[in-house]
Amino acid sequence: MSKRTSISNAIANKFKDINGTDIYLTNIFGNSYPYLKFWDEVNDFPCVYMTNGTELREYHPDGFKWGYLNITLKLYAKGEDSSMQLENLLADIETVIDNNRQVVYDAVNGYETTEIQILSITTDAGLLAPYAIGEMNLQVRYDV
Repeated sequence: MSKRTSISNAIANKFKDINGTDIYLTNIFGNSYPYLKFWDEVNDFPCVYMTNGTELREYHPDGFKWGYLNITLKLYAKGEDSSMQLENLLADIETVIDNNRQVVYDAVNGYETTEIQILSITTDAGLLAPYAIGEMNLQVRYDV
């Protein structure tokens, strides 16, 4: 499995911790996936889907290089208060990221991300009620 795919899988597994208890406002019932689905294909709400985007490389002396992987998250909620559900889910995703800047994505080889940052957050602003759709763009830095 590629590093890119392993990173997405590891992050998707971290989001499965969002269970509505302790520090989390939402319970996603384990609905976090390292692949993309569009809202008309989604049956279980709330949920998080993601896809890998572009990757930039930064080259340093002695063959060292950083990889900067962009990951797009699609967050889906449904119900009478779907906009509030989405806002809570966005907050929970941010909590997971803040608490997991370094994520082990290959325990056998000891690979982990160096940093995960949120680059942007967008929502449908209530236009698709009773659905709510959000998008969050992440940048993951890791040692290539």
